[in-house]
Amino acid sequence: MGADSFIASRIRFKGKVSVWATAISAFVMIVAVSVASGYRKELHNAISETVSDVVLTDTAAIRITPGLEEQLAGIEGISSWAPAIVEAGIVRSGDVLEGVIFKGTPQMTGRLQVRIPEKLARKLRLSEGDDLLAYFVGEKVRLRKFKIAEIYRPAVELDEALIVYAPLSDLQRLLGYSADQAGQIEVRLGDKWHSRDGMWLKAGEIGYSTGKMAEASSHRYANLFDWMQLIDMNVVAILLLMSLVAAFNMISGLLIMIMRSTPTIGTLKALGMADRGIARTFLRVASRSTVLGLAAGNAAALLFCLIQGTTHLIKLNPANYFVSFVPVSVNIGAILATDVIAWCIIMLLLLIPSMQISRIDPAKSVKGETL
Repeated sequence: MGADSFIASRIRFKGKVSVWATAISAFVMIVAVSVASGYRKELHNAISETVSDVVLTDTAAIRITPGLEEQLAGIEGISSWAPAIVEAGIVRSGDVLEGVIFKGTPQMTGRLQVRIPEKLARKLRLSEGDDLLAYFVGEKVRLRKFKIAEIYRPAVELDEALIVYAPLSDLQRLLGYSADQAGQIEVRLGDKWHSRDGMWLKAGEIGYSTGKMAEASSHRYANLFDWMQLIDMNVVAILLLMSLVAAFNMISGLLIMIMRSTPTIGTLKALGMADRGIARTFLRVASRSTVLGLAAGNAAALLFCLIQGTTHLIKLNPANYFVSFVPVSVNIGAILATDVIAWCIIMLLLLIPSMQISRIDPAKSVKGETL
């Protein structure tokens, strides 16, 4: 153990207020990172569930051929894909009529069984197990009677909240499609391509490879991706601001410690210890206190995320924030990166008060005090 390490182990940092300020700053930073990650996860899951990441369409019905399947399998970044049919319809309950979007998917099973959104169920005063009359207007009006298998509540209020999910085979029969035909193909991408630019690039590649028209959800829901980008910018500003707050509190604490330890610094200089070594000693003490504050803030933030993630205690207005609660998602990698960046910013700024050590004259400061 070096002399600076040994001495640092004997000095206690007395700026408890600075440690608490660092803990509070760490708490705010980790919560901000977790909330931003939660927003991205909730919004992306909602978009993927509604229209997926990339939608392939054509001028007519798409035929699912082995060649098309091979083309999709050969494109890097595609995690899964599925055929779907989207058709406008009108549903009726008593005298109440409501326009909806029927979406046929392979995930729905059971002939003429549908899932309807909670908002639609309230409007039509329907419950699970009730019949749902639907009219499809084309060259002629077609009537179908569905059975409500489930009432679902969307996690995110998108503009297409009134989506009725039905079996793909039901809509194929309705439109006269064969079993290998669909109105569109919904493609889901890997996590690497979930950004706005990533979806746009993959949509272009998929459209070129298959010869179909491809639309990325980042284009269709540009307002949501703008919202996520704004959140990320706010998080960066919060991280920088909280790091500076913690740093300035640690600076004041370190200056107080240096002033109180002036006789000790003078003694160390008289014994031949260089200014750089003495500065390292006090920076070690400050670093230990910074890590303690960051750890305390992390623990409090993780506890908050656990409570909010399980109870959704803090609510939001979905009309303004798209979700009905504050979403949180704990990303250990992002939290560790935040801690490291905050620690680096704090330690760099602490170099400023450590320069005060070089101005201390040992001849005037030595008064016989000990560590």
